[in-house]
Amino acid sequence: MKYNILVTLLAFLPSVLLAYGVGYSTYPMMPGDKMVSTEFTGIVSSGGGVGMQARYTQNLNKETVVDAGLGISGGERTSRFFAGLDYELFPDYENQPRISLKTSLVNAKEFDNRFNIIAVAPTFSKGFSFWGQEAYPYVSVPFGVRLNDDIKSYNTTMNLSLGANSRLPFEGYHNLTANIEATVDIKDSWTGVFLGVSYPLN
Repeated sequence: MKYNILVTLLAFLPSVLLAYGVGYSTYPMMPGDKMVSTEFTGIVSSGGGVGMQARYTQNLNKETVVDAGLGISGGERTSRFFAGLDYELFPDYENQPRISLKTSLVNAKEFDNRFNIIAVAPTFSKGFSFWGQEAYPYVSVPFGVRLNDDIKSYNTTMNLSLGANSRLPFEGYHNLTANIEATVDIKDSWTGVFLGVSYPLN
């Protein structure tokens, strides 16, 4: 049953929109939980610059998390609109990491051209306790196709994303969740860092 749903989701991939970065989709949330976040973005590869993103994340059910938002940046990668869907294949259980598949499409203005980037990212995450504080590191390998709307061409892309989510350990701020992520260019992509803080809406 799970795999029939997954195939259906992949079939509708082009109808979904998503952000730079994996974000909070691997963080454990109860079904129906929602959060909004602000994120600092720093693209350090060609055409890069610093910027901000706003993201909305919601857990639809036990296996499915969606997110959406927008971002702006300095440099040649100026703006993006996004939404995405993370589907859990295996839960974080005992020694087994959480394994999910995140589908995405970025609509971005880069180097004076408009791109649609359709991607699929296998994602692995695992909860750990660090000095009494729960943290959820993750690794993801997004790969996909980048379509140039202006000149009607396309190429494939791939990068490696490493990050972690955790509640803030400071007194009075335990309801906030922090995110740190680094993305490394593997093929025709970009390298950057993300720092975010989210606030629950429930």
